[in-house]
Order: sequence, then C-alpha cells, then structure tokens
Amino acid sequence: QDYFTDENRVLKKDPQQDYHLEYAMENSTHTILAFSRELHTCDMNDKSITESTVRVIWAYHHKDMGEAGQNYHGANRGTKSLRLLNPEKEEVFSASLPYFDLTNKDVPVPDKDTTYWCQMFKIPVQHEKHHVIKVEPLIQKGHENLVHHILLYQCSSNLNDSVLDYGHECYHPNMPDSFLTCETVIFAWAIGGEGFTYPPHVGLSIGTAADPQFVLMEVHYDNPSYTEGLIDNSGLRLIYTPVLRKYDAGVIEAGLWVSLFHNIPPGMPEFVSEGHCTRECLQEALGAERPAGIHVFAVLLHAHLAGRAIRMRHFHKGEEQKLLAYDEEFDFNFQEFQYLKEERTILPGDNLITECHYSTVDRIRMTWVRK
Repeated sequence: QDYFTDENRVLKKDPQQDYHLEYAMENSTHTILAFSRELHTCDMNDKSITESTVRVIWAYHHKDMGEAGQNYHGANRGTKSLRLLNPEKEEVFSASLPYFDLTNKDVPVPDKDTTYWCQMFKIPVQHEKHHVIKVEPLIQKGHENLVHHILLYQCSSNLNDSVLDYGHECYHPNMPDSFLTCETVIFAWAIGGEGFTYPPHVGLSIGTAADPQFVLMEVHYDNPSYTEGLIDNSGLRLIYTPVLRKYDAGVIEAGLWVSLFHNIPPGMPEFVSEGHCTRECLQEALGAERPAGIHVFAVLLHAHLAGRAIRMRHFHKGEEQKLLAYDEEFDFNFQEFQYLKEERTILPGDNLITECHYSTVDRIRMTWVRK
C-alpha cells in the first residue's frame, strides 16, 4: 500500500494510491516485491522521480502487518542512494580478458583530514594498440570511507623507469618534478561509484606511441577522525582487449578552478558558484577535433561535503541546449558516472557552464574549496 510520513515520522496511508504491485514472492529467506509508479503523480505526498540521486529508505519486520497497523522495524532498516532512471551498466566480459592493476603499496595515510597521495606507474607494454574497456576500483577492505576519489593522469613519455620507485604526497613542495608532467586526466573514480564500463563502440587506447606510457595515480584520502596508523593498498584494475573498437575515449574536465579565490561563506542555506568553459576555451581544447567535435557518452559530477546540487549546462551558438547532466540531490557518498541516454556532440565554439550549489548553513567558518 501507498503510505507517507509526516514531520513526526508517523506512517499514514495515502488517500491517493499511486503504487501498483506487479508481483510478489516469498521463500524461507527472502520476500520480493516488484511495484510500479508514475514518475510524477501530482500527489503532494509523493516525491517526483527524476534523473537525480534518490535516497531509498527500507525497513521491515519479521511478522506481517496486523490489524493494529505496522510493526516497528527495530534495527531492520537502512538506506541506499540510487539513480532509478540511470542504472549502472552491467556488461558481462569474458573472464579470460587480460587486465593489469595499478595499486598503492603500503601507503601510510597521515592522521590529518585530507591527503592526496601520488604514485607513478608504467602501463604494461603491449607493442600494439589495445582498448581498455572497463576500469574497476580496488578499494582495500575496510577503507571504503577512507578513499574518496582516484584520478589517473597521463604523464610525459620522456620519463624513465626511475620515477616508478617512489610515491609522494601530491602538491607538496618536495614532490618529484616528474609529477608536474602529468596534467591530462584519463580516468576518474569517486566514492560510492562502481566500476566504469565503456560503451561497446568506445575504448581507452593503450599500446601506441601516442598513448600513455607513464601514468600518475592520485588518491584522495579522507580521514576526518584523524585516525593514526592507517596503511592503504587501494587502486584501479584496467581490463583491456586486442579487439579494437571504433572510437578512442578521452576525458574533458569542466568546472571551478581550485584556487583560494573560490570560497563559500558560512551560514548560507544556498550558495551558487559557476565554472565557465568558454567558447575560446573549447575552441582551443577541441582544435584537433574540428569540425566534428567530441561525442559525450558519460558524465561524472563531483563535489565535496558542502555540495547539494550540480548542473552541467551546454550552449551552442549562444542558445542553451538540454542540460548535459544534473543532480539536484547530490550525495557526497555516491558519486559515479552517469551514462547519457543519447550521446551529445560538443563542438569547438560551444560553451559549458558547471553550476555548483552549496549549503553551509551548519558551518561557522569560511569554506575554502579544495580538489
């Protein structure tokens, strides 16, 4: 039945019944209910279902509901963030496909709030072109909340194997000079996300002279409790194939530049910042892609704890197009790629605006934006 709760968390039967049972089954261990509902019910007691993140709350009691009403669930409850209209792509690959892992080796995580750790890796030599078709996070068990995000950068091909011998804290005065050659992001993963599968016609190219030979893996450790003695071995697994796909994948970054000029005052129920990828910017960035531009098939929206909503706006010839991607219910602990239903072409001369909505209503100090 269709129920709702008021501000006192009391369950009330909805006079407008919008949920319809499709089927149900029960065995000795599971009860399964499949139901349907209109996305927009025009019912004040229902929440509209959009492409934004939805926090699904579940609870159950081991006894069926009696005449007196529902039984209190006790500890049998939980929550999960989902995108009901943008489900994860599940594609089964042959277990025999080759892969390689890029993982940290016994990194001592400092007892401080935020640490960015950088480690250089060399892509295994393939001698000919291959396509990476899936990237999976390898998060050390128990460190699911410690590892906030992982970025993979392409580095200069002029480096030698001596750069592989050490990791170091990123953005540190004593950071090795070789790290400064790693500027182009080729993959990004963030907390809560699953593995990323490329579409069937796209792959990340490795094995040619133009492809990355050395990569820098940047891991952001989030340790707000200042826990001491943490040792981490997290990283990424890249699954690849010699069967080439039609298109090579790339990454374009758009958003707010990380700088001291970007800060958010405390006590703000809503504060909006905009990052502009201007016409001139895209003309330069996509110069090699003239005249066809690029085809966007997935977007990763990324923010931190003050983030509440993100919108990716797209302008062509001065006219705003449909939003490229958005999340009006952003969840810091659930960040994963959104696959677009239809690929979007972005041309040199277009504009992109990343609109970030923040809330600092519970903060008493200025918030300085970090990566």
